[in-house]
Amino acid sequence: MALQVHQFICLDDNFGVLIHDPATGATASIDAPDAAPVLAALANKGWTLTDILVTHHHPDHIQGIAEVKVKFPGARVTGAKADAHRIKGLDAQVVEGDEITVGSARARVIETPGHTTGHIAYHFPDDALLFAGDTLFALGCGRAFEAPSPILYGSLQKLAALPEETRVYCGHEYTLGNAKFALTVDPGNVELARRAADISALRAAGQYTLPTTIGLELATNPFLRATDPGVQAAVGMTGRPAAEVFTELRERKNRG
Repeated sequence: MALQVHQFICLDDNFGVLIHDPATGATASIDAPDAAPVLAALANKGWTLTDILVTHHHPDHIQGIAEVKVKFPGARVTGAKADAHRIKGLDAQVVEGDEITVGSARARVIETPGHTTGHIAYHFPDDALLFAGDTLFALGCGRAFEAPSPILYGSLQKLAALPEETRVYCGHEYTLGNAKFALTVDPGNVELARRAADISALRAAGQYTLPTTIGLELATNPFLRATDPGVQAAVGMTGRPAAEVFTELRERKNRG
């Protein structure tokens, strides 16, 4: 049976995500932004936590781990080896290409530096699932806090190369704001305009905009479209290297 995914809001706009393997009963939390909603979601679903998969060290992704572990002391905490000094209590330290399991489900670790130097994502190929943390957002990407923008661009290209049907779960509900920015730098994109209208309707109805897919992001996310002539023209960088165009896009978003 395929992995089951349960998504919910933590803090103001963080997403909490639980993944559950019906075959074994194993359940993982992607990060732990806040203990109370994570524990409430587990209780609501009747699932027993076996794993916590950490994407990066920022407090709004790890601050709930200690309290969750009080309730589920046997839960295994997995995170980047590069961030072992910034994430307390890692039981498993992983690097690019490592395989981790949640019950019978397998995931490959993808190192995605940029937002932080130790950021990682988890790709479950058999279930066509990607948990991207704060590297890739629906219609956006994270800020390049700890590495130059071209490094972040390279990380995004790794994710963009995954199969287009891959469903993508991200760390935050930022999609409406991202859509407004995307329209300013990709104004001729008909699919983007249509998606932006759909997103506005979803948010007005109090519904989530995730998951997205790699294919949808390739078609509409300007941060994955730095080679597109329309995007390049919109920012006055026709013919410039993609990493330079991406850097300009990220700087414009930072100023917005």
